[in-house]
Amino acid sequence: MCRHLGYLGPERALRSIVYEGGHSLEHQAYAPRMTQGNLLNADGYGVGWYHDGAAVRFRRAQPIWTDQSFREVAGAVRASCAVAAVRSATPGFPVDESCAQPFRAGTRLFSHNGKIEGYAGVEGKLRELAGDLGDIPDARAPVDSAPLFALAAQLWREGAPLGEGLAAVLATVTALAPGRYNLLASDGTALAATTWGDSLFVRESGDAIRIASEPLDGGPGWRPVPDRSLVTAAHATGVRIDPL
Repeated sequence: MCRHLGYLGPERALRSIVYEGGHSLEHQAYAPRMTQGNLLNADGYGVGWYHDGAAVRFRRAQPIWTDQSFREVAGAVRASCAVAAVRSATPGFPVDESCAQPFRAGTRLFSHNGKIEGYAGVEGKLRELAGDLGDIPDARAPVDSAPLFALAAQLWREGAPLGEGLAAVLATVTALAPGRYNLLASDGTALAATTWGDSLFVRESGDAIRIASEPLDGGPGWRPVPDRSLVTAAHATGVRIDPL
């Protein structure tokens, strides 16, 4: 159910981040190997990156492999930090650009790979806990990922570090509802991710760090992240994996 990736490293073309590799994110949209219960991630996609310190996004409600225009644009855009995702819509939620991730709150980008079980019964409580985020439109998207993002955005606004914000979201939502909660976030200088019910891999190669739902190629260096873990990554500290 959905696939995502984060990149942190030397500036490079978005096309190489999203499309290169024998099992690139584009390939995972139509031939995923490790998803649970779905064969395609064809219900939209999004790519977020940083330009002059600002988080910029491109999102669509169509399969990524059908959008040749973005493939061309991605070859002309360079980034040193990016988050990208392809979507398989959970039944009951619309195939709409507003649901495509990453979501954005200031300089932070957020993606959720998974689902909240029994969402209708906990949506009100989650949104109550997140509080008023009227200035962050993505917090109101009609999808179960939105209140998770809203909780993270509120925690970050209150000063929580990138990874600690994601860990706190998991502590809150897992006390209310079972589900799969693989979260991914960036702030332009660091990445953070969680595993909770789905696959995640990390790779450090030279100055580059990649975090992805599935290995993007058959090369060495991809490490599986244990379930129920928090991954934090930055140039100064490298990759750290802690149990949740």
